[in-house]
Formats: sequence, structure tokens, C-alpha cells
Amino acid sequence: MKRLSRLELKYGRYAIGNLTLYIAALNLAVFILSLFTRMGIVGLLTLNPKLIIENFQIWRLVTFIFIPETFSILWILFSVYLIYMLGASLERYWGTFKLNVYYFVGMLGSIIAAFITYLFAGAGNMTGYYLNMSLFLAYATLFPEQEFLIFFVLPVKVKYLGILDAIFLLYSIFVSIRVGAWYQAVAILVAIINYLLFFGKDFINWIKLKRQVAKNRKRFFDQVRPYNQDRRF
Repeated sequence: MKRLSRLELKYGRYAIGNLTLYIAALNLAVFILSLFTRMGIVGLLTLNPKLIIENFQIWRLVTFIFIPETFSILWILFSVYLIYMLGASLERYWGTFKLNVYYFVGMLGSIIAAFITYLFAGAGNMTGYYLNMSLFLAYATLFPEQEFLIFFVLPVKVKYLGILDAIFLLYSIFVSIRVGAWYQAVAILVAIINYLLFFGKDFINWIKLKRQVAKNRKRFFDQVRPYNQDRRF
């Protein structure tokens, strides 16, 4: 991340503060428009490479992240609040520039993946759903002991929800491939890769540390065992 720090010194002033606040607000706006109009607004916003290439609808390169994760009146406020809350927490921890990089790299990966799947499979209609799920993975990694109230009653640590989130993403890849929805499988894979770009090194270091601890423990017991056997006699 030293390279990222150097980039921040050079380009940090261009970072967008409260990025996820704007994303959450526009998600809510799209929900309201879809609820009270018959414009078919969601169809105008998805990341559809065919329409971008043939009809030059370049706004789709950005607007796909404004499509709400749910169109349920009961859950929309929770959904947009979660997007904002996760982003605001990550921004306080990382800083504005790093959060921008995380989200925009994920967007860029989604765009590239959409065009690749369109070229090779004839499909590639994507939203920002899985990109937002990768935000939750990042939050769960950085704040594992934080508790969420499930159904506003049951406290559950975020690390367990993060594990469930990761399992769901991996399972969704399997299901998507099985039904031939390659564009969806690639979208999920891009979200996971974006997460690993930021946390992969930490996982490698964690695994190395665990292995070293296990070796040290084994070496200790190997040294202690002969001593205990001698004392018996």
C-alpha cells in the first residue's frame, strides 16, 4: 500500500468526500422514481455493453451503481443506510482517497468484466450489487468485533456476517455458472478480486503467522516431552 500512499499525496485532493452518501442518496432516488413513474428507469441505468456500443449510451458506465439492491419499501431505507454506514466507516478508517480507490477500482473491474462477458458470451448486464457486498467484506475485515442487531434484536458480530457474506458470494458463483449466467459469475468474481487486492496480503501474512505459531508450539512440546519422560523415571 506504499504505492497507494504515494498516489494519495499526488491525487488525494481529487477524491470525493462522502462518496457512499451520494451513492446511497441516488439509490434512494432511483427507487422513488421507479415507484412513482412508469419510465422503466432501471432498464436505462444498467451496465449493458451492447447498448453502450451500439447506441452510445455511455452514462451506463456510471449509473449502474445507482440501482438499488432492493425494491422493497420495507428494506430500501435499511439498504441505503447500510451502504452509507459501511462507506462512512471505511472512509474514517482508510481516508477519503483509499475508499475512492477501492470503489472506483471495483467499478472499473465491473465494466471490464461486463464487456468481456458480452464479447465472449453475448451478455453482460450488470448492477453495483456485488460491488456493494464487497464493501461489507471490507468492513467485516476491519471491524470484526463490531455487532449488528439482526431484526433489531439479536446481536451478531460482523465477522460472522462477513463469513456468511463470503460463503454466499462463492455459492452464487457456483449457481451462476450452473445456470449459464456467466456475466453474474464474473461480476461476483470481480467483487472478490477487488476485495483481495486490498486484503490479500493481510490474509497471506495471517496464514504465515498461524503456521509459525503452530511450528513454535510443536517445537516447544517436542522439547518438553523428553524432559517429562525423564522425570517419570
